[in-house]
Amino acid sequence: MTNFHLRFGTEVAEALRQHRPVVALESTIVSHGLPRPDNLTVARQIEQAVRDAGAVPATIGMVAGELVVGLDDAELTRLATADGVTKLSVRDLAVAAATGADGATTVAATSAVAAAAGIRVFATGGLGGVHREAAQTFDESADLVALASTPIAVVCAGVKSILDVGATLERLETLGVTVVGYRTRRFPGFFITDSGFDLDWSADSPELIADILAAREQHGVQHGGLVVANPLPTDEQLDPQLHDRTLAEGLARLERDGISGKAVTPYLLAHFHSATQGASLAVNVRIILRNADLAARIAVAAAHRAEPAA
Repeated sequence: MTNFHLRFGTEVAEALRQHRPVVALESTIVSHGLPRPDNLTVARQIEQAVRDAGAVPATIGMVAGELVVGLDDAELTRLATADGVTKLSVRDLAVAAATGADGATTVAATSAVAAAAGIRVFATGGLGGVHREAAQTFDESADLVALASTPIAVVCAGVKSILDVGATLERLETLGVTVVGYRTRRFPGFFITDSGFDLDWSADSPELIADILAAREQHGVQHGGLVVANPLPTDEQLDPQLHDRTLAEGLARLERDGISGKAVTPYLLAHFHSATQGASLAVNVRIILRNADLAARIAVAAAHRAEPAA
């Protein structure tokens, strides 16, 4: 294989040509984030949520070494059901392409590919961040550094509460990544509505977020990402007491079992799923569907804003 250009799905290519609203979606949640067979069902629901709000979904992933912007249903099914799908961050993309791999893109990789493709809005569940004990391990997600240099709006429910939320916000500030709460001045904690940390800025409509994107573009000064933190309503969050108890138990088990590095996040998420009897998984699905809807409405508002005056 010698041609390593991005390949665009037919619908996405046409939408971009016509300057219609498009929302990028990651594929790691499909291949690694949700259990089978729910993962494929939810992936289709996420795409439908984008369509229902007036935008075109562009799920990004790699199929046999081709980096695809807008997987079709057969390709989505392949990444959802095949064994050995590689989890791809930005650093992995070229190697995976050259070796003909099937791969699912993380938040970092999806953001970078989407921006390169000219897509301005991306919906995900939660960002990666600074891990607990990072002062000793220097372990933090590549999502943070990628967003420092990637001009895209990422709609998320904050960062997973299993991470060091305060340190993550500090790193985002240091890296120059703007964080705006959607109708809130409190940073969400993924499974829970409020992580306990304040935000400097909030926006109360998709139109205002579209204005923020336009201001950034016209200023030409800031070239990093915009994090739109979209909390679950309190009546849809995981019960906070159950959350805190499950997290404490999970952290104790980490130490007991000697789990470290890349194994920490999947270990803790699996513990949440088991200990909450699937309640955390249901919350996870609600999060991504709500974020897909908001991202689509932001993309629609941005497209309308860019339309020339009649």
